[in-house]
Amino acid sequence: MNDITKSGFAQNPSAPRLTRRSALLAYMAVMGPGLVVMLADTDAGSLITAAQSGAQWGYTLLSAQIILIPIVYMVQELTIRLGVVTGKGHGELIESHFGRGWAWLSVSTLIVACAGAIVCEMSGVAGVGLMWGIPMWASTGAVTLFLVIMVLTGSYMRVERVAIGIGLFELVFLVTMVLSKPDPDQVMTGLASFPISNSGYLFLVAANIGAVVMPWMIFYQQSAVVDKGLTVGDLKNSRWDTAIGSVVTQLVMIAMLVTTAATLWANNDGGVDLNTVEQISDAITPHLGYDAGRILFSLGMVGASLVAAIVVSLTAAWGLGEVTGYRRSLGDGVKQAPWFYVVYGAVLVVGVSIVLSGANLIDINIFVQVLNALLLPIVLGFLVVLSQKALPEPYRLKGRYAVVVWTVTVVMCALGVYSGIAGIFQS
Repeated sequence: MNDITKSGFAQNPSAPRLTRRSALLAYMAVMGPGLVVMLADTDAGSLITAAQSGAQWGYTLLSAQIILIPIVYMVQELTIRLGVVTGKGHGELIESHFGRGWAWLSVSTLIVACAGAIVCEMSGVAGVGLMWGIPMWASTGAVTLFLVIMVLTGSYMRVERVAIGIGLFELVFLVTMVLSKPDPDQVMTGLASFPISNSGYLFLVAANIGAVVMPWMIFYQQSAVVDKGLTVGDLKNSRWDTAIGSVVTQLVMIAMLVTTAATLWANNDGGVDLNTVEQISDAITPHLGYDAGRILFSLGMVGASLVAAIVVSLTAAWGLGEVTGYRRSLGDGVKQAPWFYVVYGAVLVVGVSIVLSGANLIDINIFVQVLNALLLPIVLGFLVVLSQKALPEPYRLKGRYAVVVWTVTVVMCALGVYSGIAGIFQS
């Protein structure tokens, strides 16, 4: 018999206790969607935002990164709860409970966020390519071809394994953080500083919120647990998967912020305004050597860009399919689900085209994260309401935990929108 705790988490007191080995095997079988979406969360745009935060404002935005760890878990836990209990994607649930018009609004928001995100991912790849003298058309073209071939020849499980393997390269930034030797006194001072009267600071507050809680994450993880065939029995391990991913993604963001704060901000009075991806790499090379630093940075940035490109493109194809009704499983081939693969490829082409237009890649990435923050009311609003409306009683969001979730949602949305608008109009 299922029950629900005051925290809102479903429990099963009659379930048999697992041995450590069997518990680990059970977790390994379920692991994937949470870790993948969190590795994708620390994408090229997020890393660039963290780097800009550290270079311009030192450690003053570090506290925001720490606070966002439980918040991003709270948001994504609701998506897995909805996915494993209902067996439906996010767009499907919105259409079922609010109607087709609201579903299209939500998916339109998703497509805008995905388009912005894929530009970030391709810009990260292009920036790394330019560091090594590779033209943007060649680096982005090669990545696009790789991503298309991977999806055409793989099941969901294979795509998931590839994404995790690529995404783990982001952990190199933890090494750079340690080697940058941040000053403890400066870190503590930064943690206690909140210059909210400065529009530039507010703009980056919004960017950091948008860099952590993104619309496409909600759609992706809910669709992924459905495509993977996870059920209510997998809920506990899915939560662990998401919790571990939440910590990992924010540790990578913290590592990038600390690295640039300790190297660029600490050595330049008033901070540094980054204009190219190569400038971020330059923050790392003094500690690892020119070649080693560039190689590690390239691996981390390309890993972040690729895993996010996989997730974002799949999310757009899944989300649009949920409201149009076309077949949308990675288990289907091109003949069975042609529109799924057309949308997947189209998102990649849009991203490459915008990057090749010659726009400033750093500015694009920051503005995309601010856009994500401005879209939060729509995205989180639907998520929280569905958690109270679409779930059966044992799994419904309620009690004290519901109050906490609603409070965090309102504060996040208000802060994201206010910071974004204030930063845009005052900068």
